[in-house]
Amino acid sequence: MSNPVADTANTTQNAKPIVKFDKVVKRFGDHTVLDQLSFEVMPGEKVSIIGPSGSGKSTVLRILMTLEGIEGGVVYVGGEPLWHEPDGPGLKPASEAHLRRMRGQLGMVFQSFNLFPHMSVVRNITEAPVQVLGLSRAEARARALDLLELVGLSDHAEKFPHQLSGGQQQRVGIARALAMRPSILLFDEPTSALDPELVGEVLTVIGQLAAEHDLTMLLVTHEMRFAREISDRVLFFDQGQICESGPPEELFTDPQEERTREFLKTVLAAN
Repeated sequence: MSNPVADTANTTQNAKPIVKFDKVVKRFGDHTVLDQLSFEVMPGEKVSIIGPSGSGKSTVLRILMTLEGIEGGVVYVGGEPLWHEPDGPGLKPASEAHLRRMRGQLGMVFQSFNLFPHMSVVRNITEAPVQVLGLSRAEARARALDLLELVGLSDHAEKFPHQLSGGQQQRVGIARALAMRPSILLFDEPTSALDPELVGEVLTVIGQLAAEHDLTMLLVTHEMRFAREISDRVLFFDQGQICESGPPEELFTDPQEERTREFLKTVLAAN
């Protein structure tokens, strides 16, 4: 099998961040969800975001996918502003054409599987590469079959979503995101909608992707053990800001902030 994610590989020799939030502000009404948020993700890095509900974790991914706008600051993807375009020496709000072009660098795996129920598994994966990337049906199908092998679902190509378990549907969702050859793969609580016995199969696939391919990953998760195993770095969010960040062994073993210690104590006790 050819490498189905070969085009998504990033060179870690490139010292520039592939994702950068620079003093980003996001509000919903009077509520500030992200408060002057600044962080970077380097090419090939696996970064997990953890924190309590309502801390702004998923909002970060929705901003990157251009599902939510921002009220302040600048977001950069691949060195270019995401929500802005150059305007002389400054920046102006991005056009829809700019957003559409930038969006092509990112792939997202959602909490809910969001598969098209009337399409077969392979059609779910091929539709966007054909419609958006302009691939031929044959080329898109070959790519989809390679990706289905990667996620362990080669025998399910012609089935429909209702014939699959939740774990299998989420693995199709991962294949669908990879089919667009994104530079950055985003995961928004990818196991939260699954029955407990199905969580492991999805985490195994994500872990294999992280270990075997030079993908840049930004993962919002409540699976602390998994975050510890997969991540190069963990960001602990609280009240729209990064309360603490560091390598997983440091953050989980010897957190420096009291708020981090409180959160981990509560979450780990629950597990």
